[in-house]
Amino acid sequence: MWESEITDNRRMTHTNVTLAQVATAAGVSLKTASRVLAGEPHVAPQTRERVLKEARVLGYRRNAAASLLASGQQADAISVIIGDMTNPFYAAMAQGIEERAREHRMILSLSSSGEDPDTEWELAKGAARQRSRALIVVSSMEDNSQYLDLVRTGLTVVFVDREPRAIQADSVVLDNEAGGRLAATHLLEHGHTRISYVGDYEWLPTQQARLAGFSDAMSEAGISNWERLVRKDAHDVARAREIVRELLDLEAPPTAFVGGNNRSALAILHEVHSRYPVGRRPAMIGFDDVEWAGVLGLSVISHDSRDMGRQAADLAFARIEDPSKEAEMIELPVALTERGSGERPPFS
Repeated sequence: MWESEITDNRRMTHTNVTLAQVATAAGVSLKTASRVLAGEPHVAPQTRERVLKEARVLGYRRNAAASLLASGQQADAISVIIGDMTNPFYAAMAQGIEERAREHRMILSLSSSGEDPDTEWELAKGAARQRSRALIVVSSMEDNSQYLDLVRTGLTVVFVDREPRAIQADSVVLDNEAGGRLAATHLLEHGHTRISYVGDYEWLPTQQARLAGFSDAMSEAGISNWERLVRKDAHDVARAREIVRELLDLEAPPTAFVGGNNRSALAILHEVHSRYPVGRRPAMIGFDDVEWAGVLGLSVISHDSRDMGRQAADLAFARIEDPSKEAEMIELPVALTERGSGERPPFS
């Protein structure tokens, strides 16, 4: 082993030894040092031994990513960009992608944009520079056309959860409009008319589709002024709780809530449980069947997040096999899971 052979006191203790340092120590050109460490033939035996010796002495470690870039090869990796590492919806989706990646003997590189478009784009370019086989992204951009620049470099790009805009690309999304309609219809059937929708960022396609479905159901039921109980931009629990408190303080507060994402649903639960006794609580329906929803008895618009990840990965591998095929969008169904919170009658 190299470690046991190293006795030269020139051995460096840090890990950022460069190829140039090895070449200088061995008295050869950078190109020759590179050829030796890459295992290429046609190098004089004495020169090879000298370069390898200096690499051992200095503690040089070859950078696999840099080697791939230099060779033009692609890494056996799938890059994934999500919006929020703490969101259980994305965690389940990433598990599904990883399952498929393992089947293809590839590793998963997971990162978070924090819902910032600039951060997302830097991460996406990084995936291209590292020569990932594919990028699966939950995009926070309102215009995805610049992804075409990455596709032209040979990077396979698949959009998941949020459909791409201003670009034709493979994607896996939910039938969000049906989900919004299903939630509103269920509450209407239980006698509610003052139903509040607490949604995500207004620009998100998921938010727009869910609210569109909710809106259709309310309008078709002949409910007037339902828009006054619609709130948007509740992306995190803290902001959603502020919004729910304001709604509950109204002279005629909602008798039912639809949480447009799992964060707003959790906020509704917090505020309702802290303010009302069991028999007087407003009805509630959330989106995403996360683990705590079952524990807390929350009725939800459910779907298989892990399967969404698997299908996104399947699209990526299919695109790798056939880059010329037409872009495909898979829309996954949703269903209502009843647990009691969405089945309460109006309390007043």
